[in-house]
Amino acid sequence: MKKLVSILTAAMITLSFAGCSAKPASGGQEADAQGKVFHIYAWNEEFKGFFEKYYKVPEGITVEWTIVPNEDGQYQDALDLALMNQESAAADEKVDMFLAEADYIVKYTNSEYTQDIKALGVTDFSNTYKYTVDAASDANGVVKGVSFQCCPAGLIYRRSIAEDVLGTSDPAEVQARLDSWDKFNEVAALAAEKGYLMTASYASTFRVFSNNTQSPWVDKDNNLVIDPAINTWMEQAENFVKNNYTLTAGIWDAEAMAESAKDGRAMCYFGPAWFYNFSMGPAFGEDAVKEGTDSTGDWGLVEGPQAHFWGGTWLLAAAGSDNPEMIADVMNTFINDEEVCSNLIEKEAQFTNNQAVNAKFAADPEYGNAYLGGQNDTALFLDLAKNIKFQNHTNYDQLCAEGLQTYFVEYLKGEVDKETAMKNYYKYLNEKFPAVHTPE
Repeated sequence: MKKLVSILTAAMITLSFAGCSAKPASGGQEADAQGKVFHIYAWNEEFKGFFEKYYKVPEGITVEWTIVPNEDGQYQDALDLALMNQESAAADEKVDMFLAEADYIVKYTNSEYTQDIKALGVTDFSNTYKYTVDAASDANGVVKGVSFQCCPAGLIYRRSIAEDVLGTSDPAEVQARLDSWDKFNEVAALAAEKGYLMTASYASTFRVFSNNTQSPWVDKDNNLVIDPAINTWMEQAENFVKNNYTLTAGIWDAEAMAESAKDGRAMCYFGPAWFYNFSMGPAFGEDAVKEGTDSTGDWGLVEGPQAHFWGGTWLLAAAGSDNPEMIADVMNTFINDEEVCSNLIEKEAQFTNNQAVNAKFAADPEYGNAYLGGQNDTALFLDLAKNIKFQNHTNYDQLCAEGLQTYFVEYLKGEVDKETAMKNYYKYLNEKFPAVHTPE
């Protein structure tokens, strides 16, 4: 997950806990021959929460978390330093397992800093989605990790606004009105006439377009490539801001998220299961209830103009770990333990990386997501997952994507002209990646 930038602190935060969590998972191994500290690197606390609830830590082992914010490559920088020092690090300071996103996972799978998990005992991928295994494999097909989730994404729409703008909130009818970008743009104009926003951020649709590119951000000759799909997004963002169909707020900014609250004006958000579960704070959860901003039930889910997926969190095995058995046990638990995977759906609103468990909930007429007015989102995601392909990924994806949004919005806000915005973007990439060739 793809996932959310968690700005807990600008500095590294290290948290520790020992002993057991709430529910035994898949047995756990004796700790005698293993290291006494299991060290996990992550960029937010999403998986930490799942781990603490659903994994039983073997007796005698302490789990230590190092959490570093993701933005501007901070997490990668801290992780890279730790991995480079892995060989000389004290046993209790070694990295055992670390998390990675789709935007930069290939950097680690194709490095010496990760290891073959099949050799550790993770061998059953019969229920996982193929793209999650492909994404965690190096160029030779050696599998270096697993994902605990699958991340097909859709268009999350506000039912009450859809009723006012479209005359319906039924998912099938809404999808028919929003199944192409031309239709989406037309509905944006209708929504604006009634005082609504089509999206809450100029970047809301970015991931849909970027996930449907035909070329990587950087080609084999190290040239930056702005794919036609990205150009289309920039044209749409410019048009939406000009016509007040959206805001110039960033996708994670409080201003954008506030529009998901009970009195918010935004009709559409885009994302996978983790987005509304983990990201739409003003719309859902105990805090929203306390603050009177809860909009639970006033949302629906459809595919939208284009099929896409967004993010995902992979657990990678660090080379040099002194806890190989626990690495395997954690990974096997989160992809193959039926009870744990069921809890992720029922209690955490996730779409898991276990096809059999997902299919069970998709076929259950009694199952529905309260956020979505009782709609069975697992059933829709089960269908959308068939479209996911992991392709055109490079080591540069995170900063190429984030950097473009950061510098292009300066133009959208009227702070610079478009040419200057793009020059600033190229300068940023030149500083981050000196070997990448950008336009003159």
